[in-house]
Amino acid sequence: MGNPKAFMEINRQEAGYRPIQDRIQDFSEVEQTLNTRERKLQASRCMDCGVPFCHWACPLGNKAPEWNDALFKGDWELAYRLLTSTNPFPEFTGRICPALCEKACVLNLFNHEPTTNRENEAAISETAFREGFVQACTNIKRNGKKVAVVGAGPAGLAAANDLNLLGYQVTVFEKNEAAGGLLRYGIPNFKLNKAVIDRRIRLLEEEGIEFKYGQEIVFDAHCSLYKDYDAVVVSTGTPTARDLKAPGRELKGVYFALELLAQQNRVLAGSEFSKDERITAKGKDVLVIGGGDTGSDCIGTAHRQGCKSVTQIEIMPKPVEGSVDPQNPWPGYPRTLKTTSSHEEGCTRRWNINTIEFLGKDGKLTGVKVQEIDWKPNPEGGRPIMVEKGKPEIIKAELCLLAMGFLKPGHPEYPKNVFVCGDSANGASLVVRAMASGKQIAAKVNDYLGKKA
Repeated sequence: MGNPKAFMEINRQEAGYRPIQDRIQDFSEVEQTLNTRERKLQASRCMDCGVPFCHWACPLGNKAPEWNDALFKGDWELAYRLLTSTNPFPEFTGRICPALCEKACVLNLFNHEPTTNRENEAAISETAFREGFVQACTNIKRNGKKVAVVGAGPAGLAAANDLNLLGYQVTVFEKNEAAGGLLRYGIPNFKLNKAVIDRRIRLLEEEGIEFKYGQEIVFDAHCSLYKDYDAVVVSTGTPTARDLKAPGRELKGVYFALELLAQQNRVLAGSEFSKDERITAKGKDVLVIGGGDTGSDCIGTAHRQGCKSVTQIEIMPKPVEGSVDPQNPWPGYPRTLKTTSSHEEGCTRRWNINTIEFLGKDGKLTGVKVQEIDWKPNPEGGRPIMVEKGKPEIIKAELCLLAMGFLKPGHPEYPKNVFVCGDSANGASLVVRAMASGKQIAAKVNDYLGKKA
């Protein structure tokens, strides 16, 4: 390492966010950047720890010490080469990854000031594109075999990228009008500008990957992909959101979170919706049910649409506050209270709240009846038992967004040349895990077709 004692002299410095009153006026990315000198100093904090637990924690096995060292020394091109040796799309993870590597950093154990790996990753990526270090690989030697990838989310894109570089002719089938999956239709622009996705898709197309949009593939006995392609990769994600079958669910004003998020992203991309179709929080009291990242994205979107207020409720207990999780200690990921940029913009947050009924008038939502609950240990083990605690109350809301996660999809019995990856195989998880799964499946496809040859 260039400066093995830098962590003793330099404190962790995050780039931070744009001022709240500025950022809630638009959907531009909220995160700021450090200048080159400060970014190099942050990279220098990556200590010579001996055993880099960041490698272990990252699903992709990113070599953070190596590319942090290159960044510190000013060799941005080498830093990018090292970064992309394990991560095909660092411009995505550098913006939206929860940075499992940082939680496993030895400095996080030492003083809760881990190296700013995620921000460094984003800086390396953007510098590489700006300086022209990112070039399409156009001299790929083709092996004469074809692979279909169904689903253009992070898992499908990662699989397609690796298979293409291995020499396969890859065609990606996507049901939506553009590639990206949840990157495009689930994550708001204020976290990931969609021009970043478009830039990468153009590069993949230059390298020979064919994208076919508006393609809804049905995996039944008559699916032609099984015979038309040497192998098929299924990376269709988790399309079914977890519903809440409470009385009044049919009222206008109750939507799945992705209905709001996807529509808003499409509006920003130029799509138009009628007044009846448009889902908007403008002038409304908003209730978000679900305490995860998708719920947080709904909060930030509601503010930018001009909501009156936002309340977020979660049925599970409030996570522990602080940096340490006694139930999942270092180097594991701490399940502690997370406050996002969207929460900072204004939100009432409550835990241990159960939803009883959606209330309305003339078919439109006016409020949601909820009740405070508690959890008691199950004498037979397993999931704790929910018990009533407080009296029912009504939270005023003209818009309610269900952000309670997604159901793991079932699959038919596929032919031997079909492989499933990402959320479609494992259930809803992180983008970085989906990408890692896509790369693993690409290796399995290559092994299968190599043995078949």
